[in-house]
Amino acid sequence: MKTLYLDCFAGIAGDMFIGALLNLMYSLPFGETAKNILIDGIKKITALNPDEYELIIEDAVKNSIAGINFDVKLNHEHHHHEHEHEHEHEHEHHHRHLADIEAMISSSGLSLRVKREILRAFSILAEAEAHVHGTTPDKIHFHEVGAVDSIIDIAGAFILMEALEWPRVLCSPVNTGSGTVECAHGVLPVPAPATEYLLHGIPVFSSGSPMERTTPTGALIAKILADGFSSIPNGKILASGFGFGNRQSPDMPNALRVLFMDTASETEINGLIRERISLIETNIDDMNPQDYEKVIEKLSASSALDVWTENINMKKSRPGVKLCCLSRPEDVMKLSEIILQNTTSQGVRFSDFDRLRLKWHIEERETPLGKIHFKITELNGSTLREIPEYEDLKKLAELHKISMFEARKKIK
Repeated sequence: MKTLYLDCFAGIAGDMFIGALLNLMYSLPFGETAKNILIDGIKKITALNPDEYELIIEDAVKNSIAGINFDVKLNHEHHHHEHEHEHEHEHEHHHRHLADIEAMISSSGLSLRVKREILRAFSILAEAEAHVHGTTPDKIHFHEVGAVDSIIDIAGAFILMEALEWPRVLCSPVNTGSGTVECAHGVLPVPAPATEYLLHGIPVFSSGSPMERTTPTGALIAKILADGFSSIPNGKILASGFGFGNRQSPDMPNALRVLFMDTASETEINGLIRERISLIETNIDDMNPQDYEKVIEKLSASSALDVWTENINMKKSRPGVKLCCLSRPEDVMKLSEIILQNTTSQGVRFSDFDRLRLKWHIEERETPLGKIHFKITELNGSTLREIPEYEDLKKLAELHKISMFEARKKIK
């Protein structure tokens, strides 16, 4: 499986993400054409005045690390004119509303999926701004976040993701930075309110000299693209790239690192699949036993690999239940939230393990009772077991009014 890993050791911003992807793509078969993919894609937003901006893509070195510096240079004369214009008309023409941006993207020549992702991104961004300012998304004036450079950052991110054929995205915990940041509403703590709102549910930390290391656009990209948050997954690194921001930091580069990986390539060992999994556990002694069914159903319907309960003795010899859930490392946060929301538990613990398992696939077959899905397990290229799926067998046993034992006998 092709996986893009976002290493946000020094934060993430829109320009850093695009620079990192371009740097990554230079070492893939795209080469220098990656630059043209981005430029041509942005040109498809025909409602965006090409006189307003210039795309800067240049090789750079920060803290002795080579990467790409991506920036959007705005035409100052054009913006100065608009700035004067906005004072004449009470800010209405220069500032774009969500509906204005939706019209710009909808009328563009971008693919349907890219359009959909950009529109979803701006909808979430408007929701964050509305929450901060105590209003509704439709009334938000996109000034800082809706300026030309932010539209290009968000659109460019999805244009390049499409070129990479939409790999799965995993993300490290995000470095927010610290200190304060000066914005249109005065001096505010880092992370700024809109950034902090967008980071809800995402693991964060603060490291390095005080500065804003994650911007609203960066937080938005992590929120929308990441399928999960984890350490670097098992697999082979195929390419990597660094994208730089415009700030200087003596202790770490103002940079985002991205890794393009094949996370399935080295998992096969002697005919077995080796993979990294997490075990989430919690001990409970004050919950109605009937209520476990609901939480187990929710975990199974989400992304849990397996769920079970174990009877245990807790303090003062009270009988209790240990709820256990096997998970992919990137799904630990999501599944832990389900457990905490649907049980009386106050907390969970989790550990990472390596697991060896058989290779298997699902195959539909015709049987004397009708079509049934079989789980076919293999070892060293040979079929080891062929097991009918329980739910299929149960339905056919009910249909033919026979026992499960007879149904298994008939299809054997």
